[in-house]
This record gives sequence, C-alpha cells and structure tokens, in this order.
Amino acid sequence: MASIILKNVSKSFRDSAIIKNVDLVIEDGECTVLVGPSGCGKSTILRLICGLEEADSGEIYIGDKAVNDVPSASRGIAMVFQSYALYPHMTVFENMAFALQVRKFTKNEIEKRVADTAKTLKIDHLLHRKPKELSGGQRQRVAIGRAIVRNPYAFLFDEPLSNLDSALRCQMRYELAKLKAQLKTTMVYVTHDQSEAMTLADKIVVMRDGVIEQSGSPLELYNSPVNAFVAKFIGSSEMNILPISFVKNMGKLSIFKTQTEEQISFHLKDNIVYDDNAKYFFGIRPENIEILAEDSIFFGNKLAGTIILSENLGGECFVHVSLADGSQTVIKSRKMIAEPVGSNVRFGFAIENCYLFDGDGNTIFGVDNPLE
Repeated sequence: MASIILKNVSKSFRDSAIIKNVDLVIEDGECTVLVGPSGCGKSTILRLICGLEEADSGEIYIGDKAVNDVPSASRGIAMVFQSYALYPHMTVFENMAFALQVRKFTKNEIEKRVADTAKTLKIDHLLHRKPKELSGGQRQRVAIGRAIVRNPYAFLFDEPLSNLDSALRCQMRYELAKLKAQLKTTMVYVTHDQSEAMTLADKIVVMRDGVIEQSGSPLELYNSPVNAFVAKFIGSSEMNILPISFVKNMGKLSIFKTQTEEQISFHLKDNIVYDDNAKYFFGIRPENIEILAEDSIFFGNKLAGTIILSENLGGECFVHVSLADGSQTVIKSRKMIAEPVGSNVRFGFAIENCYLFDGDGNTIFGVDNPLE
C-alpha cells in the first residue's frame, strides 16, 4: 500500500486548463472518491496519477517517491476502466494472467494468484470463457480481478459501474464495498453516482472546473457543505435552494422572507450582521421536509405550494411542489402521498435543518446546522 500526494498539480489541453493547481493527499489504505460534473477534471487526475497523462506543473508522489518522470508501467498502479478494456481474443484466465506473465512470474504463482482472485470475485467458473460470452457484470469483475492479481500499491477506478443496469450496479457496489474492506489497499474512485460515493468513500473530493471545492468524510460533506454547489451535489436527491432576503433579527432568531413573502427563520450562534440589500439563499434537504396535515401544529418553518408531480417508488415518494413565485421544491417522504397533482399543500421543516448561503453561494456557518 502507499499514499498518493498531488502538490500544486496543473494540466491543460491546448488552451483549456483542466486541472488548476490541485493539492490532494490520499492516505495509505484510504478510499478517496472524486465526484463532480462532467469535465471537472476527475478522470484527468486518475490519468495523471497512473501516468497516462503528464502534468504541466506540480509534483505527484506515490509513497515517498516522486513519479512525474516514472513510466506508467513502473508506478505500481492498477487502473480499472469504464469500458473494461479486456482482450477479446483471450480467456478470462489469460486476461487476468497477462500482466503477471509480462512480469515473468512463475506458472505456479500465476495460477495461484488468478485462482485466489477469481474465487474472491466469484468468477472461478468463468476462467475458460472469453469476454464476449460474459455479461456486463461478469466482465467488470474480470477487469477488477485483472487489477487485483497484480497486488498494486493502489487501485484507480474510472466510473467502473456506469455501464451496468441499476440492479446490477447496486449488487456490484455492495461487492466493491466488501472488496475494499478485505483488500485494505489505497483506492481512488471516480463516479457520478452519489450512492457509490457515500457507500465506498473514506473521503469524498468534490471538484468543479478543475479545482477542489471541498474534501472530507461523506457525512462531513453531507452535513456541513462549504457552499451551495457542494450542498446540491452531495446527497441522493439534491438540496432545495431558494432565494431569500433579510428582514430583521429577533433575539436569537434571524428572519428572512422568500420571494413569496413567506418567512424563514434561522437560529443565530454569533452576532452576524446581515445586509438588507444583499442576496441570500436558504437550503433544505428533501428528506428533512414533511407535508403537513390541515389541522397539524408545527413550530418550525412552513411554506405552501401546489403539487405538480408525485413519484411513488414503493419505499419512498418524491413530491415536486411549485411555489407561488414559480420556484420548485422536492420533498422526499417514506410514505406514499395521497394528495393528487394540483393539490395545494403546506410543508414544514425544522429550523436546525436549514442552511443559509450568501449571494456567492458560500455557507454562512454562524447559524445552526446539523453538525454544529
């Protein structure tokens, strides 16, 4: 195993800066998941680490060794690609054994490593088949097995499950989580899937436009995002964020109003000075909102709107509500919602579950939030 360190690393393609002075530390044995929108530089960082791309500036370390000038094949890194990248003319055994044969391992050692890895991945009965005879999930296991047999310093995964259907992706996510616990090897994992990130990561790194917006444990990013971008990106259903304006302070409460003139309250922790003319935004996660019955008494924040869509998924329901100003809010409920589309509803959320952002989208941490 080995740590991976990027120091002030930059990379451009032609006139486009893809990675901009990135500093990143991936601890020995840690699984770090890179997330962010398409084009933010996630996969480029993987390619820089494994040596498929050369950094324009900065230093890359694997363990205590700078590897900028070390060829990809000599870095001790194994990469699993989105496209599997299996040799179609080789059997599963031959695909998994190829890298070991190139490195002049003995026949007995190759057979033992391949057999042990195949058994771990439950593909030992497939060793004599070729890739065209395998399902997508089986091909992905072979690609992962080909990486494991090399016993590398670190594994790099570039969206390895994106080509699988939903059910198989869930199964493979579970298998990868077990494999991670078993191998205890440094991993860098790129994905768009929030469930993969939250399930597998020891640390999540959120990227945008070639820079790191925030890094930390999954719960740190979920509960204490540094800005609205991270707040919306982390979570299986993104945070609702609506514009508000400051009204007044009332003791330890700060009162804001939405564009529909309804009031939103925040608990103050510090003596924050708000600007009457500035823009602010409040955020609330869909799972922290509940639809209120007509006769219910609720002491938190309340808003009203019209149901425009209900997604009843069995174990949960997503209710899309349009507010009077045309903005929309999504409510995530564990019970089915009986109100039909077009119904007027009230919904409420606790003050301590609200987030406050300034006009630039930065989180204002002087108010209560779940981790403070």
